[in-house]
Amino acid sequence: MKPSSTAFDHRKYRPFPPLKKINRRWPDNTIEQAPLWCSVDLRDGNQALIEPMSVAQKKRLFQLLVNMGFKEIEIGFPAASGPDYDFVRMLIDENMIPDDVTIQVLTQARQHLITKTFEALIGCRRAVVHVYNSTSKVQREQVFQRDRSGIIQIAVDGARMVAEEAKKHPDTEWVFQYSPESFTGTEMDFAVDVCNAVMKIWQPTPEKPVILNLPATVEMSTPNIFADQIEWFLDHLENRESAICSVHTHNDRGCAVAAAELAVMAGADRVEGTLFGNGERTGNMDIVTMAMNLYSQGVDPRLDLSQANKIIKIATECTDLPIHPRHPWFGELVYTAFSGSHQDAIRKCLSKRKTEEVWDVAYLPIDPADIGRDYQEVIRINSQSGKGGVAFVLEHDHGLQTPRWLQIALSVAVQAAAETSAKEVSSGDIWNLFQQQFMCIDGQYSIGGYRLEHSAEGDSVEVDVRGSQGVISLASQGKGPLEAFSKGLEKLGVRLDILDYSEHALDNGSDARAVSYVHASVNGQRYCGVGIDQDIVLASLKAMMAAANQALQNEQKVA
Repeated sequence: MKPSSTAFDHRKYRPFPPLKKINRRWPDNTIEQAPLWCSVDLRDGNQALIEPMSVAQKKRLFQLLVNMGFKEIEIGFPAASGPDYDFVRMLIDENMIPDDVTIQVLTQARQHLITKTFEALIGCRRAVVHVYNSTSKVQREQVFQRDRSGIIQIAVDGARMVAEEAKKHPDTEWVFQYSPESFTGTEMDFAVDVCNAVMKIWQPTPEKPVILNLPATVEMSTPNIFADQIEWFLDHLENRESAICSVHTHNDRGCAVAAAELAVMAGADRVEGTLFGNGERTGNMDIVTMAMNLYSQGVDPRLDLSQANKIIKIATECTDLPIHPRHPWFGELVYTAFSGSHQDAIRKCLSKRKTEEVWDVAYLPIDPADIGRDYQEVIRINSQSGKGGVAFVLEHDHGLQTPRWLQIALSVAVQAAAETSAKEVSSGDIWNLFQQQFMCIDGQYSIGGYRLEHSAEGDSVEVDVRGSQGVISLASQGKGPLEAFSKGLEKLGVRLDILDYSEHALDNGSDARAVSYVHASVNGQRYCGVGIDQDIVLASLKAMMAAANQALQNEQKVA
């Protein structure tokens, strides 16, 4: 189908121009430590909500961020919003900011806004004042209608105002941050010129650096081009040792995390973002995803993400935004496997793994337990599931170590049930189906008890079988109790030959239960039977009876 010439025409767009860079070094780098994190959930994230957070919600989210280990948190734009101003004052007045946490506030490069920003921060122990102005070519030419020198003047004037206001409040430890907004749409030489001009006003040192925050305000290119921009910028920045390079990526192309990771490889020291990527348009960089990416590579993320469900609960209740079930790392379905081959591989890897070993499990890049999830969520069953997944559920929930021939028979039964219902089959559904079909709990006959005698000639067994006509005693002899009982079953019109057999204990201790699995030919057809009892012989007899009941039921259906 050809798109209409007016509604969907790619010719109105142009590819983003890459940098001509011959000394590219960042692709050979690896991330060996986490960057400095700055959460902007309470400012950038909050402004993107349909209904901004209440004070109570902000307090709750702020406490979550502190508990997770964030050391820098941007809490608002106090000069532009009354609620933001009040929230800043509340945190300071109620002494809610831990000594090792620095709050950050945003302001435009305008005198009255900067003055009010510093008023909001009176009494704060330490704070980052983040000033910005847009530097991109399109904004410079079409919005502000200024040339390069005019834009630099805005930045320099803003930096000077910030420095002068800071001198009026010497009791606070001030950190200055500057953002050339829309950095990615700014010519790189001009971005360097603007930042150099700001740093000359602030006069930072390696002991007291400034933060230069380079935003991909709109994601315009592939992540590798952004990394090129960061590396080029840092190579040409004056007094680099006195600047902390921060990045603030957006997700318009769906690559904000990748862009931030590559930027760190290219030399960035700090990353701004939000929990789960909340933000304007398609959102900010997702700190949870990037931090977990590092964690999965054996790098300490310097954030505590061990309580995934609690983090999700607070974040969703504060923002009123859901978390997608397939969201990286924290989504509800991330540690599930519906595919039969996936389930089988997971089950086998988990069964072989030793606790002290490095994690290496098929289809599970991390141990779900690390973030507060458990293995019950790993395997879920539907019509696409195979024998391995079903076997895992029975082993995990009921301790049954089913033999392969039973796994095959059970997976066929579960798949049929799933296809009939067109829904997921729960653990309870599987257990009910297992009992009905392979333990035949509603079968024609059940075993009440037995008596066994050993002799040199073999074993004599007498089994009490309950049926619709009352109790029948089946007495017979054989080389063992199972062979003897199979002969006794002939009195019920059942010819049963055991093809395979296995058993194991279900519990520990003197009163432990045992389970027996029987694969048998019954009247010429193959059936699987299962019996559970504290008496292993009785468990075996029950398994044989279950197989016989299945045969009798099928014969009745045919008749």
